[in-house]
Amino acid sequence: MPPGPTTEREIVDVQARTPTLPLSLSRVGVSGVEKVIRLAQNGSEQLFMARFECVVELGGGQKGAHMSRFEEVVNEAIGQVVLGESTFKAETLAEHIAQLVRQRQAARRAEVTVEARFPEHKPAPISGIQTQEIYTLHGCAAATAAGTRRLIGVTAQGMTACPCAQELVAAQARSSLEDDGFSRDEIERILAAVPVATHNQRGLGTLYIGRPESCEREIDAAELLAIVESSMSSEIYELMKRSDEAHVVAKAHRRPRFVEDCVREMIRGVIERFPDLDEDAFVWARQENLETIHQHDVIAERFGTLAEIRRELETGVPAPVHTSSRVWLESTG
Repeated sequence: MPPGPTTEREIVDVQARTPTLPLSLSRVGVSGVEKVIRLAQNGSEQLFMARFECVVELGGGQKGAHMSRFEEVVNEAIGQVVLGESTFKAETLAEHIAQLVRQRQAARRAEVTVEARFPEHKPAPISGIQTQEIYTLHGCAAATAAGTRRLIGVTAQGMTACPCAQELVAAQARSSLEDDGFSRDEIERILAAVPVATHNQRGLGTLYIGRPESCEREIDAAELLAIVESSMSSEIYELMKRSDEAHVVAKAHRRPRFVEDCVREMIRGVIERFPDLDEDAFVWARQENLETIHQHDVIAERFGTLAEIRRELETGVPAPVHTSSRVWLESTG
């Protein structure tokens, strides 16, 4: 009997053919892969719904990547951390997958990102009522033959109060109180005792830290969350009593901060909380404020190595280069 159309002899590896244009591609792979994973978080194991992106650098002599192999590798790694005995952190899982992807695709470089939503329970500030807050955990890793570099990150929400509008409202209040016969000392006492109104934003703060391969200092997501939330005018809570609402609003208006202030406070938090981090460690702080009196939103970022940031703070001279996350990750070789 003659061989059928699907015999093994006729199966051709189309991806391995030479492309029509022999040009390498920077990133080729899959995104939006959703899986349930188990990760180590705050000293315990938790299940997360996570999204993955897995990419490789594709050589100029290969027509395409083997897309099914990305899914196979992710499933294999997920099986190890969900069904197996090992429990990883997000950035460790990303590193494990990146190394497997690079090997299976025979690529010079592979990069994997993991994004997982996870709950934290915390008490409201005055009533103490327990409330569940949802945060985002980020893990990223880039693998080459020279080694692997990883990033751990978190995104949290908070509240900011605009300093500029508050100054304008305070100036109007001073003028009105003067017209009513209050003295300057009385006016300043009033404004010090009563929070001055301003417009507010809901802020989205994101903070990444990357440790060089030689650094043994572990970074816990809870530490990053504390830095991000404290960088804004006030933390926010999904469930609050009236006393909690009054506390949050008053706190925010006594700590007005621009989007730029939030980023600088995140950087300050990293420097103060992790004084032993290597100079080659990477930091990326990003703040996005959702405006209430404008139709646009505002953002601010600072990224770079700790050496660049510390040198700028010590000398007052702006760093000539702000190392980006991609450059830092690619410095593995």
